[in-house]
Amino acid sequence: MTNVLIIEDDPVLSKAIAMHLRHAGYDVDVAEDGERGLRRLRHARPDIAIIDLMLPGLDGWAVTEAIREECLGVPVIVVSARGSEHDKVHTLEIGADDYLAKPFGMRELVARVEALLRRTRLVAAAEPRGEAVSVDGLRIDPDLRRAFVRIAPGQRQEEWADAELTPTEFRLVVALARQEGRALTRDELQRRVWGIPYRHRDRTVDVCVRKIREKLDRRSPTHDYVHTHYGVGYRFAAEPR
Repeated sequence: MTNVLIIEDDPVLSKAIAMHLRHAGYDVDVAEDGERGLRRLRHARPDIAIIDLMLPGLDGWAVTEAIREECLGVPVIVVSARGSEHDKVHTLEIGADDYLAKPFGMRELVARVEALLRRTRLVAAAEPRGEAVSVDGLRIDPDLRRAFVRIAPGQRQEEWADAELTPTEFRLVVALARQEGRALTRDELQRRVWGIPYRHRDRTVDVCVRKIREKLDRRSPTHDYVHTHYGVGYRFAAEPR
């Protein structure tokens, strides 16, 4: 069953949202503040999250930024009484997928949840499959959804380590590796990996690339794999240091 996490400190509103979503056939979990919500996002990995902005402690902006910085890959709908254009634009720029200003109708919220899940499933249906990609010091296996970095080259018995990429990081690596040598724009990558167009000042792709570099480039003693093309985007190639 599809799981929805609601992070909302208003018990009346969270109860109403949960009731309508359960009636629509969803499994629902509720967190009353940002810290609890982020812990559940990290460990339970729900299919979608509905997040209020004005939360006690860790607010909805911080939770949304953490989801993107950690590449958790959870689609996010933000609900908030803050309905200004600035608030909406800023929230979308830091990584939210949708924004719904309070007060809103429950039927509209359910419809937006269903629409975002449909889009997410289309991206998931295009999960990378096929032959493994092998370059100097790196093996990418689409069937296992894992990447392996050679950490001890030149030995009789080479040592390889699992890069421990998240599902989103893995999809981004495959999207780049299958276009080896070609610079892909942020818009191309965001459409291929997240299923949404790139928005001005959206740092989602950049943050995910930084995480990938920490797991691939910094662990490899011999090669760098993800390269920046300023003003364009990113390119994949195994280049010796």
